[in-house]
Amino acid sequence: MTSITIRAEKPADSKIIYRLTQMAFEPKAYSDGTEADVIDKLRASGDLTLSLVAQVNTEIVGHVAFSPVTIGEFNDDWYGLGPVSVHPDHQLKGIGSALIDEGLKILQAKSAAGCALIGDPKYYSRFGFVSNGKVSYGDVPSHIVQWLSFGEQVPSGALIFNAAFDE
Repeated sequence: MTSITIRAEKPADSKIIYRLTQMAFEPKAYSDGTEADVIDKLRASGDLTLSLVAQVNTEIVGHVAFSPVTIGEFNDDWYGLGPVSVHPDHQLKGIGSALIDEGLKILQAKSAAGCALIGDPKYYSRFGFVSNGKVSYGDVPSHIVQWLSFGEQVPSGALIFNAAFDE
């Protein structure tokens, strides 16, 4: 794996993160092209709870965002993971995994209850995310609606992301 440094986003990083996110999602069939805008809207509303970048030397090559979510009756201390972006030239080198691992560790250290996402179970199960069919997100197939509890809570009900995801 390439030697990387993971750090919190700085104000000067926002334009680089925007372009990086565009480049990372542009070729993806599942992308609706709004991922970079979502991050900017989360940042502007104060709901970008955790924003980490990955650097190789001085170049930012990856980014992960975490923001508050509600799952059924749980509306405190649950966070949504995403978007996760890695520059196309640096994908498949473990950078996205390193960003996710670090973000989850930070959330746990802040006594978060858990984290949820929409994504590929084959990828996200390595971090401990599960889908039991009891958490839903609109008409999205339940097997890609996943969660990871940092304690005893087992969520059920509708997953609701920040409004920035719906605009």
